[in-house]
Amino acid sequence: MSDKDVSQDILNRYKKVGSATVWTAVYTLRGIKCHMETVKPLTRGKKIASRARTLRSLPIRPDLREEVITGENAPEYIAMGSCGPGDVLVIDAMNIPFATHLGDVKLLHLLMQKADGVVTDGAIRDLEVVRTYGFAVFGQNQTPTATDCLSVQANVDIQCSGVLVRPGDIIVGDDEGVVVVPKHLALEVLEWVEEHEEAEEYVKKKILAENCPPGKYYPPTDETIKEMRQAQN
Repeated sequence: MSDKDVSQDILNRYKKVGSATVWTAVYTLRGIKCHMETVKPLTRGKKIASRARTLRSLPIRPDLREEVITGENAPEYIAMGSCGPGDVLVIDAMNIPFATHLGDVKLLHLLMQKADGVVTDGAIRDLEVVRTYGFAVFGQNQTPTATDCLSVQANVDIQCSGVLVRPGDIIVGDDEGVVVVPKHLALEVLEWVEEHEEAEEYVKKKILAENCPPGKYYPPTDETIKEMRQAQN
């Protein structure tokens, strides 16, 4: 972890909130596309709030294959080797539904690094085995194939499911999906999310107590939040 990375304390706070509210915060505060629309949970029940370490792919072509480093210094191993606790590998597989180059053997590297998981806009091989590793997996599909893309660069700016991901960005994933929080917005987004999740619980109690249509109090307004704060004092 570098000095410029988001702290584990911030990540721990993100783990307590849902991806839906995080999406709302990023969209409301900045209007940024942050939802990986084609990516879904492949290990349901597992949640991540982790720093992104990235892997870029390109279409396979013989001349490119000859230029790309292979073996233990291949881009995928550099990317996975940069991961540790609190980190997730994010793969740009060009949003090709069954594109993959990682399966159970290669992903042992993530397991040994004690990383939080992997997110790809492609697919994962050997998924049933990978699920036994215990980390979170998000992607489009599982597949028996190993074609369509070639790992070319580690820890550079990438796209994943049409969303910009830069190394160190926060990736929040749960059973509803995966969203990206630009690292420079980490605290601003988090404070908005925490306040609005608290406000939603407050208005749910009011709705049930009054047996009224949710539209009377939802979505929470600034006035609702002010009222909630006054009730707490």
